[in-house]
Amino acid sequence: MSFRPRQLVLALAHPESYAREDFLSGPCNENVLRLIDAWPDWPANALALIGPEGSGKTHLAMLWAAVAGARVISARTLDEPGIPSALATGALVVEDAATKMDDRALFHLINLAREEKASLLFTARTPPSSWPVAIADLASRLRALPVVTLQAPDDSMLRAVIIKLAADRQLILDESVVSYLATRIERSFAAARSAVIALDNEALRRMRPPTRALAAEIFRE
Repeated sequence: MSFRPRQLVLALAHPESYAREDFLSGPCNENVLRLIDAWPDWPANALALIGPEGSGKTHLAMLWAAVAGARVISARTLDEPGIPSALATGALVVEDAATKMDDRALFHLINLAREEKASLLFTARTPPSSWPVAIADLASRLRALPVVTLQAPDDSMLRAVIIKLAADRQLILDESVVSYLATRIERSFAAARSAVIALDNEALRRMRPPTRALAAEIFRE
């Protein structure tokens, strides 16, 4: 009995562009983009950008960092000794801020940024009022942070995101494939990303084009 070996799929990197022209603007994010563009005329020196996974938080943060000359760090790496250098350019992005951080370092960062009139942009999936902190004064400062929230994509945005994510992977999708995916996945950026990756990987494995028929096999209810 003969069999056909499964096609191996190599996990190749697909770098994401954070250029302004590659940012998809629509009703779910246009208010956030306007606020990012309004810097330095912000309502305060610090701002929290909140949204679900894959909603564009990092892209927006990188757009602001390019204009403001901001450094970008992960919340996990925040420590007191490194705060002065982190604020050296007068602007800082702190990614994944809902992650458990060093409370004292975060408190020091917010206070020093206010003293030096430096700008802070925090990105997170949940609002600052829910971040796990134990210092009462820090919790109070976090509750006072202005918050801007990214909304779930509408139909047209979801379709545009699917097309862009496919293009990032050098994958050309027929309109029928885009329509099929858009009506069968959760209305979220993360779901769109997962669907495009699954379709691309399965098309490579089977050495078939990413057709509607293939999408139907993968995402059949």
